[in-house]
This record gives sequence, C-alpha cells and structure tokens, in this order.
Amino acid sequence: MHIDLPEKRYYSIGEVAEAFDVNTSLIRFWEKEFDALQPKKNAKGNRKFTPTDIKNLELIYHLVKERGFTLEGAKIHLKESKQKTLDTFEIIRKLEGIKSELLKIKDQL
Repeated sequence: MHIDLPEKRYYSIGEVAEAFDVNTSLIRFWEKEFDALQPKKNAKGNRKFTPTDIKNLELIYHLVKERGFTLEGAKIHLKESKQKTLDTFEIIRKLEGIKSELLKIKDQL
C-alpha cells in the first residue's frame, strides 16, 4: 500500500484515516495499543500526526493488515527488532514504487 500524503508538518486524523483507507476509530485504537504512536494534541484535543507518526502507522498497517499479525504479535515484533523491521519495510516500499513505475512504462509501450 502506498500512502499518498502531501508534504506537511502535521496531519489531521481525518487525513491520515483517508490515506490509509480506514476509520478514524482504528487510528485512535492503534494509538492506544502501540507506544510508537504519540501524536501531538492541540488545546481542543485534536490529534496532529507528524511524518514520524505516519511512518510508524505505515509499519503497523503493514504488519497487521498486510502480513496478518495479531496486535500482540505486532507489538512483540516491533519491540524485538524495530530497526531490522524498519529497514525491511523501507526496502519493500521502495521496491513496490519501482514495480509501479515499471508497470506504467510497460503500459505506455
């Protein structure tokens, strides 16, 4: 899954939920479950997600939705091998981007 968000310092929970194609309640639930998600809150209590939060959400989404981890399994996986998981995740995302570009080129031929 490729997340398409504009370059900004902060994202609202609605923007994040729309980018991931999930409900805002799932984002709030994952915030409670995973310590890696720490969005800032303004005076009204609205969540503001940073690009770091978005990367963490991408990783959680990948583990839970794409690889089929349970929440407990994803938590353990993140704690035990966070850096290795991040590196692997980044490689997968780059390869998916390359694949999509190659498919576009193939369609144009």
